[in-house]
Amino acid sequence: MSDDNVTDSELQAYADARLAGERARAVEAWLASRPDDAERVQSYRRLGEELRRAYDPVLDEPLPAWLGGPRTSRRRWHLVARVASWFVLGAALGAIGGWYVRDSRTVSASRGDAATVMAYRAAVAHAVYSPEVRHPVEVGADQEAHLVAWLSKRLGTPLRAPKLDSVGYSLVGGRLLPGDSGPVAHFMYQSDKGSRITLYVRSDMSGNRETAFRYAREGNVGVFYWIDNKIGYAISSSDLTKDALFAVANTAYQQLNPP
Repeated sequence: MSDDNVTDSELQAYADARLAGERARAVEAWLASRPDDAERVQSYRRLGEELRRAYDPVLDEPLPAWLGGPRTSRRRWHLVARVASWFVLGAALGAIGGWYVRDSRTVSASRGDAATVMAYRAAVAHAVYSPEVRHPVEVGADQEAHLVAWLSKRLGTPLRAPKLDSVGYSLVGGRLLPGDSGPVAHFMYQSDKGSRITLYVRSDMSGNRETAFRYAREGNVGVFYWIDNKIGYAISSSDLTKDALFAVANTAYQQLNPP
């Protein structure tokens, strides 16, 4: 996106408080007349705050002996710790998350595996897009047939938008997102109280073994996720309890993975 010389990179820098002076004032003026983009910047900030709360404690951990002797500066350790904390984001989900097992198809997965990384990316996508007011999706539910056909074509596999009315959620629409090695489908649902859940779908999981339900939490976003054949699914919410989200995920599972 670029308009009046305000770019996405500048919006990210502004959200991270890395933009100062004249450019910061220009971005502020630009956002003042664009409430949708202002809300997007706020969602970036909320996500950043959640990540800092989760991983900044690493900075206060004692210096490991293998990193150097007494002459190693604390500043250097802060840099090493901060870099390391970002590398373990995906792996941390596996350690933080609990397990929900359906039938006997549970497959243990190591930290940082593709399914865990998928869950982390689904949580980030939910945190970014679920607060959007005017443009939460690219294609609305009034064009559901077109939406499903378009996303199916882009992902190279037949997709479905599960019906979740029985658990209080109706389809808002969906969008296409970039994934690790190809496109990702992102469906959004909303309750009559305004609570939103999102369904993240990948079609490039063929090298991974089938898994039953697994649960993870990233900041304030809970995620139930599973793999069926080459399709990976992740349902996210920042409002529901683990049990309530499980009920939603199980309803979707029954439709997406019929016996």
